[in-house]
Amino acid sequence: MVAQIELSETEIDRVFHALATSTRRDILRRTIDREQSVSELARDYDMSFAAVQKHVAVLEEARLVIKRAEGRERLVRANPDMIARAKALLARYEELWRARIARLDDLLAEPDPRNDPARPDQGD
Repeated sequence: MVAQIELSETEIDRVFHALATSTRRDILRRTIDREQSVSELARDYDMSFAAVQKHVAVLEEARLVIKRAEGRERLVRANPDMIARAKALLARYEELWRARIARLDDLLAEPDPRNDPARPDQGD
């Protein structure tokens, strides 16, 4: 089976939306280190348990985390496959912008033909 690398426009929108909030980025960081229950996650935030559940739901919708039931607890862990796909997308954006900046640098390094003293049409 070939793993899907490219993200759809909807997936890209969901990933960027999910990562747009510092709480969700922190939840993602914490669940990369180890699987945690929603209760564990909620203890460290100055917000209601329900608010943390909503943040987890946004991350889950973006498929950046995976939530599973174990008894009464809901355990959350980062989804390394989606994180790798998002990282690949960002790497492509970085490559695009680096190429554009390099072209701009090249253009700026070219001599300005208007300043060429050998140019006959430089008027007074």
